[in-house]
Amino acid sequence: MKQSEVKELSVEDLKNKLAEYKKQYGDLKLAHSVTPLENPLQIRKTRRTVARLATELTKRDNQ
Repeated sequence: MKQSEVKELSVEDLKNKLAEYKKQYGDLKLAHSVTPLENPLQIRKTRRTVARLATELTKRDNQ
């Protein structure tokens, strides 16, 4: 998910997406620890998406 897409989301959508991506990140980490993923770069991409969403949510809370 790109930063431009994140900026267009509402606060409620940000919270929902953040929860969704955190769960996906945890699932990817667990799956990778059991058997290596075919594309381990998915973990990095998901982690960075979580960070983007959390940063935008914090930024909006501070305004």
